[in-house]
Amino acid sequence: MVAALIAGSLFTKQLLWTPISAINMTDIVSNQFKMSGAAFAGTDTNGEPFKIKAASARQEYDTPNIIFLESVSGMVNRLSNGEKITDNISASSGQYNRKKKTITLLGNVKIDSSNGDKVRTNELVIKL
Repeated sequence: MVAALIAGSLFTKQLLWTPISAINMTDIVSNQFKMSGAAFAGTDTNGEPFKIKAASARQEYDTPNIIFLESVSGMVNRLSNGEKITDNISASSGQYNRKKKTITLLGNVKIDSSNGDKVRTNELVIKL
């Protein structure tokens, strides 16, 4: 990289510098690990499958066990009185805590269950 800068300056007779003050280090540190179109799947403690998708997901250095999600949707299976129920979920945002194995859904949370149940709330915690 340094060699390219030096070589470039020899050909153009100019060397362009970005002042350190113009770099937003808070944004760089806070959003170090970020991806678009994130999706993950697994099984919960009962062996039931789940799938979660997000328009974007990110991790922060200060909280490596939490994955912050935006525009979340997915599917969770659960057992209720011996009956398998599929819940289709969506929310404005969420947090997946890998250590606690929970998903906290935030903002405009909607759950439509295969048994006809519907839930609308602002916050919901799902234990996996």
